[in-house]
Amino acid sequence: MTGWRVGWIKTHPSLQQVFENLIQYSNSGVAQFMQRGAIAALDEGDAFVAEQVERARKARDLVCGILGATGRARFTVPQGAFYLFFMVDGITDSRSAAFEIVDRANVGLAPGTAFGPGGEAFLRLCFHRRLDQVEEAAHRLANWMKIG
Repeated sequence: MTGWRVGWIKTHPSLQQVFENLIQYSNSGVAQFMQRGAIAALDEGDAFVAEQVERARKARDLVCGILGATGRARFTVPQGAFYLFFMVDGITDSRSAAFEIVDRANVGLAPGTAFGPGGEAFLRLCFHRRLDQVEEAAHRLANWMKIG
């Protein structure tokens, strides 16, 4: 349900009016099809969520293993995301690096500059794909690191 922005807030009773005022003018009126989808997700979504979490864990472990083996990638293994935010030794301009990587390795990464000045030396890779696609992309990226 990416992009649907359906949710709820549980708050202390003393803050209910404050939140009601905030919500009333910013995001009231969730469409009926979205409400039905949210109900289905809550009632029947546990198996799907568990499957997606396991899939992301396998992909994370695969990409971290391949990139970590290069000796050039620096990262903390993400514990609750399907993105790897990482540095490559010798890379300081993530925007230029992202363009070069897409041209030479055919792997699309987000430059860290998209996340603010502190991200300048970082790249972001989404690994929530089929495992064979993640493995191929990680090997292409690892080969680029060896050459670049």
